[in-house]
Amino acid sequence: MARSSAIRVIKKGPPSRHDDDGNPVHNEILLNLPSQEWDVISPKLEFVRLPLHHVLHEAGETIKSGYFCNAGMFSVLTVMPDGKSVEVGLIGKEGFSATPLIAGFLTAYTRTVAQAESTGFRVEAQTIRNALRQFPVLQRQLNRYGQILGAQVTHVATCNRLHDVGQRLARWLLMSQDRIGLRALPLTQDFLAQMLGTRRSSVTVAAGTLQRAGLIAYRRGHVTIINRRKLEASVCDCYAQLQRQTSIWQGQDA
Repeated sequence: MARSSAIRVIKKGPPSRHDDDGNPVHNEILLNLPSQEWDVISPKLEFVRLPLHHVLHEAGETIKSGYFCNAGMFSVLTVMPDGKSVEVGLIGKEGFSATPLIAGFLTAYTRTVAQAESTGFRVEAQTIRNALRQFPVLQRQLNRYGQILGAQVTHVATCNRLHDVGQRLARWLLMSQDRIGLRALPLTQDFLAQMLGTRRSSVTVAAGTLQRAGLIAYRRGHVTIINRRKLEASVCDCYAQLQRQTSIWQGQDA
């Protein structure tokens, strides 16, 4: 019997990298830099551990540093004059916190905080501004990520306006798991109410519905996703649309 002449092509992933202190790099933007750009910028990155609710950027304040998320998750919040806030975006190891710097702005227009214990690579704002002029791949990666985060903000705002709390909660849990990579998420109902811009009682009802359906389990400040497939089936179209758009942009070569 003749052997098949088909050749299986194995696509290589991004290289394995460590910073100068031996800390493993998981941030996808940094992993996808060519070696000539990585070798120059890596000595200027500072590995940092970020406790829960640590504020990276405050709305209206000058951005002194940017953070490449390495593990955990950052939350992007719109803050109103009365102090109330609502989450409009999530940043995981795919992203960078100080997107205004990419467009040449010096101040933050949202608050960015660490959700769960996170790690990141901190870089001075001036270093990023200089790097954008010197390194075309880094510039392209950050420009793309800025567009992806902007699309996410648009979808989340639409979702918060048009869909019920249960669907919004399901969407938020899926987006969080995508970034943290864990089934158990450290979340209180008060925190979820703030993130979703709704009352705590509404979150209690929505979480109870998902729990009775066997999709999640909630106990003492932790939400565990029990059945992701069914949770995806219960979510509104916003999650799938955002996933599709992100996949399209990430697959395009500029």
